[in-house]
Amino acid sequence: MTRASAANTERYLQEADRFGAHNYHPLPVVIERAEGVWVWDVDGNKFLDMLSAYSALNQGHRHPAILAAARDQMDKLTLTSRAFHNDQMGAFLRELCEATGYEKALPMNTGAEAVETSIKMVRKWGYKVKGVAEGRAEIIVCENNFHGRTTTIVGFSSEHQYRDGFGPFTPGFRLIPYDDIDALRAAINENTVGFLVEPLQGEGGVVVPAEGYLRQAAQVCRENRVAFMADEIQTGLGRTGKLFCCDWEDVRPDVLTVGKALGGGVYPVSATIADAEFMDVFSPGDHGSTFGGNPLGAAIGRASLRVILDENLSERSNELGNWFMEGLRAIDSPHVEEVRGKGLMIGVVIKESSGTARPFCEALEQRGILAKETHSQVIRFAPPLVIGKDVLEDALQEIGAVLSA
Repeated sequence: MTRASAANTERYLQEADRFGAHNYHPLPVVIERAEGVWVWDVDGNKFLDMLSAYSALNQGHRHPAILAAARDQMDKLTLTSRAFHNDQMGAFLRELCEATGYEKALPMNTGAEAVETSIKMVRKWGYKVKGVAEGRAEIIVCENNFHGRTTTIVGFSSEHQYRDGFGPFTPGFRLIPYDDIDALRAAINENTVGFLVEPLQGEGGVVVPAEGYLRQAAQVCRENRVAFMADEIQTGLGRTGKLFCCDWEDVRPDVLTVGKALGGGVYPVSATIADAEFMDVFSPGDHGSTFGGNPLGAAIGRASLRVILDENLSERSNELGNWFMEGLRAIDSPHVEEVRGKGLMIGVVIKESSGTARPFCEALEQRGILAKETHSQVIRFAPPLVIGKDVLEDALQEIGAVLSA
């Protein structure tokens, strides 16, 4: 799986560097086609995708059923705006609610939009239903969080770089340590309307909370009439071995945000999901999106959801993830501090004495495996959930060689 030529790659890299903003630091790979778990670059080199576009490709690249749904819909209708109805949105919302067990869903496009939607909804619920004084609502969030890149969202991040130069920020958020029930209890007051949390912090370094944390947090929220808001944009739709990561502790959030894999790697589709108590605070004109619920996105969302359910990708993720983590932990490496994760969302933590995770990702790329560092010290492995065990076995050999070097 060793990478051979890079003759054409440099030209594409120079073009992107010359005309693009320098807001990412990607590996120097230029992909031109993909199928399932495999991608090929502009020089014909074949790579195993172990990132899945940050879990947006749980169903794999170009899943035939999702592509067929997209093509069929493109031949009929792609956009109406929300000024009119379309024949796909209602069915999409119904199927999403049936799969998740909620009463209503509000469709958007990106994950950040879904988070913004949940923030607006819970704030208005706080004022109109809970009775918090106007302009005083607070939402509790966790250190090391990642919920998106909008100005409001980065304003409550604990990561300095996400905030640097982008203020002033939206008030109304209280930051507490992650995986700390006592801190949650202490932060709640008469103005608290919501607790926004990732069931597993992905971008923060694949940080898994202690068993029982989510269950206890949901109970504390219930006792104080605070909305438990779960951001399952990365962790949901099978990635962590259950349909949703909260399912591991039988927790039913008051508000659920989903995205990424809901679009099957074909089109951006997201949604905020809740019961009528929360969703009915919206009136016409309160909130919206020109593309939210568009017929193309809705048709793709329906197909993407069906693939996850019909192909039992959650169960597959759990079985392969447990096996793969055992294999990673068995590697005799002087560089690895810890292997952690759930399902096929796995982080390999590199000791600071061995440098950062970036050189290891670069070495894996040279061996035909695409993974990416997160939070400097963590190699994140999150392959498409359709990956075969035989492919993972081969990948383990390459990973072992890199981590043991």
